[in-house]
Amino acid sequence: MLVRVQTVALDGIKAVSVEVEVDFSPGLPILGIVGLPEGAVREAKDRVRAALGNSGFHLPAKRIIINLAPAHLPKGGSSYDLPMALGLLVAMGKVPGERLSGCLFFGELSLDGRLRGVPGVLPVALFARSAGFGRLMVARENGSEAALVPDLAVFAPETLLDLVKHLMGEVPLAPLPATDWHGWQEEAQGEIPDLAEIKGQEYAKRALEIAAAGGHNMLMTGPPGSGKTFLARAMPGILPEMSLDEALEVTAIHSVAGRLSPSRPFVATRPFRSPHHTASKNSLVGGGGQPHPGEVSLAHKGVLFLDEIPEFSRTVLEVLREPLESGEAHISRTSYSARFPADFQLLAACNPCPCGHLGHGGRPCRCSPAQVAGYQSRLSGPLLDRIDLHVEVPPVPAEVLVALPSGESSRQVRARVMRARSIQYERNGMGIRNSVLNGKALEHHASLAAPVRRILLDAGQRMGFSARAHGRLLRVARTVADLAPSAEIAVEHMAEAIQFRIGGLGSWGGVG
Repeated sequence: MLVRVQTVALDGIKAVSVEVEVDFSPGLPILGIVGLPEGAVREAKDRVRAALGNSGFHLPAKRIIINLAPAHLPKGGSSYDLPMALGLLVAMGKVPGERLSGCLFFGELSLDGRLRGVPGVLPVALFARSAGFGRLMVARENGSEAALVPDLAVFAPETLLDLVKHLMGEVPLAPLPATDWHGWQEEAQGEIPDLAEIKGQEYAKRALEIAAAGGHNMLMTGPPGSGKTFLARAMPGILPEMSLDEALEVTAIHSVAGRLSPSRPFVATRPFRSPHHTASKNSLVGGGGQPHPGEVSLAHKGVLFLDEIPEFSRTVLEVLREPLESGEAHISRTSYSARFPADFQLLAACNPCPCGHLGHGGRPCRCSPAQVAGYQSRLSGPLLDRIDLHVEVPPVPAEVLVALPSGESSRQVRARVMRARSIQYERNGMGIRNSVLNGKALEHHASLAAPVRRILLDAGQRMGFSARAHGRLLRVARTVADLAPSAEIAVEHMAEAIQFRIGGLGSWGGVG
């Protein structure tokens, strides 16, 4: 007897249909799994056998083969336990096969028959809805996550026996109500620092506003304690709120990575990721035997903040160049490859020298010229070239620190950012920020009058701007004009863009 049960495999953050085929035949009693299974899948036969036995079902003494089709697709993880167990139960005559029609199964089994949660349930739920499956069966701890997807009946039994009783109609389960994520959004928004809490640093706050409005990358240079990290953490609060589609895409990435909290399985605000400087290449861009998302993908639609960026390994930093240009991370292995979205804004912070006090009169710099040169050489020219705004963050004067905060709130700044974004989307096309304008679109939307061209030409000759830096100056100037708002790039817009290009690089030996 041949039985088929529907489940999925995860390819990056996309779910791919997989059919679990179960066949009983005469012969030596074995339970074999074929179809390119990896370690956790090969171990499933022992988990499934024990879960069935402890639920009151015992496998017959027959030759049992389980095939995971298509066979060319690698199968990893423990999510195949549940569909395998259901296939065996149908083949044993314990559950009618027609009761599985239109249903997708995804979950791990414990030895006592309980269902356990697994990563990646949200992409599975999105696939189930788009592929026309009316029902999705997952573990209870994955229920709220799956129920984020509307127009899909999600069932979350606690045990395998509960699921069998439901399928037999003995003790029907009610589908889970749609998950209300709005409260989580308000709660998460309240966890983001407000710009109004930051004393002083109006120049850096202006740079943050420009970066948020145009989607630009930004490097802050200043001594320890000047507020660079606090400024970076306030960035998500001035970015436009994510749409539901964006939030679901971001949540899907965090789901595949196993980073969702069972109590709040939804990324309600733009992510802010801040990996330690000891991070490896794989942790930054993703990797592993079965590729998983790295920090650049976990920061998708949000902010990747690299504090003390010169302390990162240079080889680690260089792998950022491709995601910064393409907006995705491509991970290749001998027999498998995956692509993960990685459309993030890079914020970075550093000291001007190893001791942190070069060029700031409050405390003398103790570093030798050789130490300063070695420290600054850790950031390559090509990487610096991809950062649009270079901002100096000086120490905050004591009289400002003791005064009450007096700056604008994040809500006020976000209103201007959203207005500038709406101007960009109307002019460039929906979702196209100034930071990604290229070729003819850049020439058309960032055309310059003669006086503005002269300023740019003079600055380029004096500072030695590369062709890439020239293009990035145009994009930043276009954003400054959109914040004004102004249809044309004026002299003052270009002057501000140039100032933000050279502002934090005076001690870094170049701006190209």
